[in-house]
Amino acid sequence: MTTQSVIGKYSIGIGDRFGHQGVAQLQALVLALQAGVDLTPVWNKSNREHSIIGTTPEDTRRAAEAAVQEAGWNLPYYVDADHIGLKNVHLFAQSSDFFTVDVADFIGKPAAASDVASYIDFVKKFRGRVTVPGLPEPLAVGDHDLEDFTRRYLLPIKEAGKIYRHIRSLKGDLPFVTEISIDESSDPQSQQELFFILAGIAQEGIPVQTIAPKFSGQFLKGIDYVGSPELFAREFESDLHIIRFAVQEFRLPSTLKISVHSGSDKFSLYPAISRIIHQLQAGLHLKTAGTTWLEELIGLAESGGEGLEIARTVYRRSFERIDELCKPYESVVSIDRARLPEPGKVYSWTSGEFVAALKHDESNPAYNLHLRQLLHVGFKVAAEMGEEYVHTLDRHKDVVGRNVTENLWKRHLVPLFVEGQKV
Repeated sequence: MTTQSVIGKYSIGIGDRFGHQGVAQLQALVLALQAGVDLTPVWNKSNREHSIIGTTPEDTRRAAEAAVQEAGWNLPYYVDADHIGLKNVHLFAQSSDFFTVDVADFIGKPAAASDVASYIDFVKKFRGRVTVPGLPEPLAVGDHDLEDFTRRYLLPIKEAGKIYRHIRSLKGDLPFVTEISIDESSDPQSQQELFFILAGIAQEGIPVQTIAPKFSGQFLKGIDYVGSPELFAREFESDLHIIRFAVQEFRLPSTLKISVHSGSDKFSLYPAISRIIHQLQAGLHLKTAGTTWLEELIGLAESGGEGLEIARTVYRRSFERIDELCKPYESVVSIDRARLPEPGKVYSWTSGEFVAALKHDESNPAYNLHLRQLLHVGFKVAAEMGEEYVHTLDRHKDVVGRNVTENLWKRHLVPLFVEGQKV
């Protein structure tokens, strides 16, 4: 049996902090199927989220299996070991069949001289100018470019190889999907850098199926993209051309596709992403799990009574503990504290006022992206409520589930995949 599992053309990172919304999310994917779009669900929850909430990777697997059974989902699905490295991959080995290998911490650290020499020999034929179909200009590759590349990216690639081989040893003959994540670097990768990263991945023998590059702009948690959508579109399209060319040059898996992390709520980017993937017939993996927790809060607030009280309490405690809650996410949140309402004011809000402030609708003047980001990282507060929070979710599951399904279906899947079929 091969150790490579072949994932579908389109896949979506789902799941949620508390493992309760799998059926609601699958309902959105069923709607996509009915509209002619086949999406593979990938449950993902990082070691960071597990440690904050007090759950385990096995909990995610059980939640996924229970949702699949209840929803009657009979198509492929995966459970992602999200942002793992050598130090923690063993925690996910038994429960996961999709591994997001995160090597961003190794960027800029020097590789061994022997590894540099071997790599330079592997790519030496690409010195000069490399013509990539679809790009307006050839890639210019000089000795300085290769030296700079090996100084920044060769060690991360070698580390990815170590992690992949370790996963393979842990999984034995069981198949799995490998993603390489370089999106948490400080700067976007150039066209040349992405090409030579893929060359290094091929040299390491990693059957990578998704790769998460760093794009310009900010992909902050729970809110729209901050930056130039036009620049993002140019980078995204260029990366797809680079990937297609690298697949041919280095015999990488033909299913290799881009993965967009923190991809939920990036509404200003979806028209361009949709247009480009459909024009180029390219695949896409989009991670959206984080937005589900916010839809839970919206559903609870909408329910009124005890649900609204839970939502108000989560906000008050998050406001009081903002430094603690934001620290693990400091690179992916940008909160203007002066724009946060005082908890006393929030306690006077009606259900409609709370929902209006939290729901991601930029046409509504009551929408508050700073409150939304704070609550995005405030799931730890809900976790500390224990059964009080979970039981309230259960009592209002119809309203909460409707919000989760509509958010994923109408605001994510339709603009990204369904409308793009018309291109």
